Amino acid sequence: MSNPTPPLFPFSVMGLLIGRTALLKDQILDRNLEPYSVTAAQFKVLIMIAHFEVDTPAELCRQLSLDSGAMTRMLDRLEHKQLVIRRRCAEDRRHVRLALAEDGLALANQLPRIGTAAMDELLGVLEPEERAMLERILKKILFSAGDTITMQRLGDHQ
Repeated sequence: MSNPTPPLFPFSVMGLLIGRTALLKDQILDRNLEPYSVTAAQFKVLIMIAHFEVDTPAELCRQLSLDSGAMTRMLDRLEHKQLVIRRRCAEDRRHVRLALAEDGLALANQLPRIGTAAMDELLGVLEPEERAMLERILKKILFSAGDTITMQRLGDHQ
Protein backbone atom coordinates (compact mmCIF):
# COMPACT_ATOMS: atom_id res chain seq x y z
CA MET A 1 0.00 0.00 0.00
CA SER A 2 1.38 3.42 -0.91
CA ASN A 3 1.26 6.51 1.24
CA PRO A 4 -0.66 9.24 -0.54
CA THR A 5 0.98 12.64 -0.69
CA PRO A 6 -1.18 15.30 0.99
CA PRO A 7 -2.13 18.09 -1.45
CA LEU A 8 -0.07 20.75 0.36
CA PHE A 9 2.90 18.50 1.17
CA PRO A 10 5.22 20.04 -1.49
CA PHE A 11 4.96 23.37 0.33
CA SER A 12 6.29 21.82 3.54
CA VAL A 13 9.73 21.71 1.92
CA MET A 14 10.09 25.35 3.03
CA GLY A 15 10.34 24.25 6.67
CA LEU A 16 12.98 21.70 5.73
CA LEU A 17 15.00 24.32 3.83
CA ILE A 18 14.81 26.90 6.61
CA GLY A 19 15.71 24.32 9.26
CA ARG A 20 18.61 22.86 7.27
CA THR A 21 19.95 26.37 6.54
CA ALA A 22 19.83 27.20 10.26
CA LEU A 23 21.69 23.97 11.01
CA LEU A 24 24.33 24.76 8.38
CA LYS A 25 24.71 28.27 9.83
CA ASP A 26 25.39 26.79 13.27
CA GLN A 27 27.90 24.30 11.85
CA ILE A 28 29.78 27.11 10.10
CA LEU A 29 29.68 29.20 13.28
CA ASP A 30 30.99 26.24 15.30
CA ARG A 31 33.92 25.92 12.90
CA ASN A 32 34.68 29.67 13.04
CA LEU A 33 34.44 29.68 16.84
CA GLU A 34 36.64 26.64 17.40
CA PRO A 35 39.81 28.70 18.07
CA TYR A 36 37.93 30.46 20.88
CA SER A 37 36.61 27.22 22.47
CA VAL A 38 33.03 28.46 22.11
CA THR A 39 30.10 26.81 20.35
CA ALA A 40 27.42 28.42 18.20
CA ALA A 41 24.93 27.96 21.05
CA GLN A 42 27.30 29.72 23.47
CA PHE A 43 27.92 32.44 20.84
CA LYS A 44 24.18 33.20 20.87
CA VAL A 45 24.12 33.53 24.66
CA LEU A 46 27.16 35.82 24.67
CA ILE A 47 25.68 37.97 21.88
CA MET A 48 22.38 38.30 23.76
CA ILE A 49 24.14 39.42 26.94
CA ALA A 50 26.64 41.73 25.22
CA HIS A 51 24.60 43.32 22.45
CA PHE A 52 20.94 42.95 23.45
CA GLU A 53 21.24 43.64 27.19
CA VAL A 54 19.59 40.37 28.17
CA ASP A 55 20.67 39.84 31.77
CA THR A 56 18.56 37.01 33.18
CA PRO A 57 18.52 33.29 32.47
CA ALA A 58 14.73 33.41 32.06
CA GLU A 59 14.93 36.05 29.32
CA LEU A 60 17.70 34.10 27.57
CA CYS A 61 15.43 31.03 27.63
CA ARG A 62 12.60 33.05 26.05
CA GLN A 63 14.76 34.66 23.38
CA LEU A 64 16.66 31.50 22.43
CA SER A 65 13.81 28.99 22.91
CA LEU A 66 15.76 26.89 25.40
CA ASP A 67 14.43 25.20 28.51
CA SER A 68 15.74 26.31 31.89
CA GLY A 69 17.75 23.11 32.44
CA ALA A 70 19.60 23.52 29.14
CA MET A 71 20.23 27.19 29.92
CA THR A 72 21.58 26.36 33.38
CA ARG A 73 24.02 23.86 31.88
CA MET A 74 25.05 26.38 29.20
CA LEU A 75 25.65 29.09 31.80
CA ASP A 76 27.60 26.61 33.94
CA ARG A 77 29.94 25.98 30.99
CA LEU A 78 30.31 29.68 30.21
CA GLU A 79 30.99 30.45 33.86
CA HIS A 80 33.56 27.63 34.01
CA LYS A 81 35.27 29.21 30.96
CA GLN A 82 35.24 32.51 32.87
CA LEU A 83 33.17 34.22 30.17
CA VAL A 84 29.99 34.87 32.18
CA ILE A 85 29.32 35.89 35.78
CA ARG A 86 26.09 35.05 37.63
CA ARG A 87 25.14 37.35 40.50
CA ARG A 88 22.22 37.08 42.88
CA CYS A 89 19.83 40.01 42.56
CA ALA A 90 20.14 42.29 45.62
CA GLU A 91 16.38 42.95 45.76
CA ASP A 92 15.35 39.31 45.40
CA ARG A 93 17.99 36.66 46.09
CA ARG A 94 15.95 34.08 44.15
CA HIS A 95 16.77 35.90 40.91
CA VAL A 96 20.08 35.83 39.08
CA ARG A 97 21.59 38.58 36.93
CA LEU A 98 24.09 37.81 34.20
CA ALA A 99 27.10 39.82 33.11
CA LEU A 100 30.13 39.20 30.98
CA ALA A 101 33.38 38.47 32.78
CA GLU A 102 36.52 40.25 31.56
CA ASP A 103 37.37 37.43 29.13
CA GLY A 104 33.73 37.30 28.01
CA LEU A 105 33.74 41.00 27.23
CA ALA A 106 36.96 40.67 25.24
CA LEU A 107 35.46 37.79 23.26
CA ALA A 108 32.10 39.55 22.83
CA ASN A 109 33.89 42.41 21.08
CA GLN A 110 35.13 39.91 18.47
CA LEU A 111 31.85 38.03 18.00
CA PRO A 112 30.30 40.37 15.40
CA ARG A 113 33.38 39.94 13.18
CA ILE A 114 33.33 36.16 13.65
CA GLY A 115 29.60 36.03 12.97
CA THR A 116 29.96 38.15 9.84
CA ALA A 117 32.69 35.86 8.50
CA ALA A 118 30.43 32.86 9.11
CA MET A 119 27.48 34.52 7.34
CA ASP A 120 29.72 35.45 4.42
CA GLU A 121 30.71 31.80 4.15
CA LEU A 122 27.08 30.66 4.34
CA LEU A 123 25.73 33.22 1.88
CA GLY A 124 28.76 33.40 -0.42
CA VAL A 125 26.91 31.49 -3.14
CA LEU A 126 24.35 34.29 -3.46
CA GLU A 127 24.65 37.30 -5.71
CA PRO A 128 24.42 40.68 -3.90
CA GLU A 129 20.85 41.18 -5.18
CA GLU A 130 19.87 37.73 -3.91
CA ARG A 131 21.36 38.46 -0.48
CA ALA A 132 19.45 41.74 -0.31
CA MET A 133 16.22 40.00 -1.32
CA LEU A 134 16.73 37.23 1.24
CA GLU A 135 17.36 39.85 3.93
CA ARG A 136 14.16 41.72 2.97
CA ILE A 137 12.12 38.51 3.08
CA LEU A 138 13.51 37.43 6.45
CA LYS A 139 12.95 40.90 7.92
CA LYS A 140 9.36 40.88 6.66
CA ILE A 141 8.70 37.50 8.29
CA LEU A 142 10.34 38.44 11.60
CA PHE A 143 8.77 41.92 11.83
CA SER A 144 5.31 40.55 11.07
CA ALA A 145 5.82 37.94 13.80
CA GLY A 146 6.80 40.71 16.24
CA ASP A 147 10.27 39.31 16.89
CA THR A 148 11.59 41.59 19.62
CA ILE A 149 15.28 41.02 18.96
CA THR A 150 14.94 41.86 15.26
CA MET A 151 12.87 44.92 16.07
CA GLN A 152 15.34 46.03 18.77
CA ARG A 153 18.30 45.55 16.42
CA LEU A 154 16.77 47.12 13.32
CA GLY A 155 14.17 49.52 14.71
CA ASP A 156 12.03 50.81 11.86
CA HIS A 157 14.49 49.71 9.17
CA GLN A 158 12.26 47.09 7.62
